[in-house]
Amino acid sequence: MELNELTGKAEAILFASGEPVALDRIAQVLGVRTYVIEETVAGLQKKYNTPESGVHLLLLGNTAQFCTNPDYIQPVREALDLKRNTPLSQAAMEVLAVVAYNQPVTKAFVEQVRGVDCSGVIGSLVQKGLLEERGRLELPGRPLLYGTTENFLRCFQLSSIDKLPPPPAVGEEEPEEESEDPDGAERYGFLEQTTLL
Repeated sequence: MELNELTGKAEAILFASGEPVALDRIAQVLGVRTYVIEETVAGLQKKYNTPESGVHLLLLGNTAQFCTNPDYIQPVREALDLKRNTPLSQAAMEVLAVVAYNQPVTKAFVEQVRGVDCSGVIGSLVQKGLLEERGRLELPGRPLLYGTTENFLRCFQLSSIDKLPPPPAVGEEEPEEESEDPDGAERYGFLEQTTLL
């Protein structure tokens, strides 16, 4: 199969799906090795992931998915009459940060780090598909373990959890001046939440 034909077929599969597609599944369907599809997807990212492109190709672990260029989300919302997602609260961002950097963790661990009850926030983040249950800890009461989801990676445009920026050093002081980041996204190294279309 010629390279252009292979690229076109992989592009068509990703475009038609609308959901993340496993690279090894594309390789299986097209009868090539997975590394060939990885190279093909890297080429598609160079083609699409430019500032002027309307769509970007995200690599999410061993899957790939087309999404809207975040710079162009506003006209898309207006044209499709989409409501803006409610931004995450400071508490939600803090819980996400604790879980993302320490997963899998229990609710008690998150509460110990934050110093406040987190039941409602964790429940809300599970409902939004940003956190998920990861089994139970083998301790009395068998508490639930939580971790981040693939949707979390998509929303924060991370290819894998290993791509999280390093956490602030222990004892690192917060700047005194007024924050220009009311969501706390920059404080925790996360990008602004993006809606995929």
